[in-house]
Amino acid sequence: MAAESGELTLELKRDFPAPPSVVFGTFSDPNELTKWWGPQGFTTTSMEFDLSVGGAYRLEMRPPGGDSFYLSGEFREVVPPVRLAFTFVYEDPDPDDVETVVDLSFSSLGESTQIAFTQGRFKTEARRALHRDGWTDSFDRLEQLISARAQRQ
Repeated sequence: MAAESGELTLELKRDFPAPPSVVFGTFSDPNELTKWWGPQGFTTTSMEFDLSVGGAYRLEMRPPGGDSFYLSGEFREVVPPVRLAFTFVYEDPDPDDVETVVDLSFSSLGESTQIAFTQGRFKTEARRALHRDGWTDSFDRLEQLISARAQRQ
């Protein structure tokens, strides 16, 4: 969706079958994050993670059959279990990559949680589409993880 300034942003909403404290925990615990982060088939092979305002993160990701790459950022807002905001940038970025800000709000829907997700501003539609596809896959993986746990309880 284009922002008022004409710059590109990405907006997604997704419901998960668990309360906000559980869903927020999958974003705030590095051991949980590595289980679902990234597009289908990607793995998170290492992570540095300081979940505090001004704290940094750095993830090493590996696509299927490809070379590892890194992404990193800084946490801007951490309000468990309702809000999380951080910067996002690829190391050795594509010329069309710029640092973006990811903003997540976790809203209770009774026994489930809705995440309202915004990321931007992107330099090109192609980079926004790449992130849309990556986050959609990641959220699919997160939903599978949470649903599998709910079935075991």
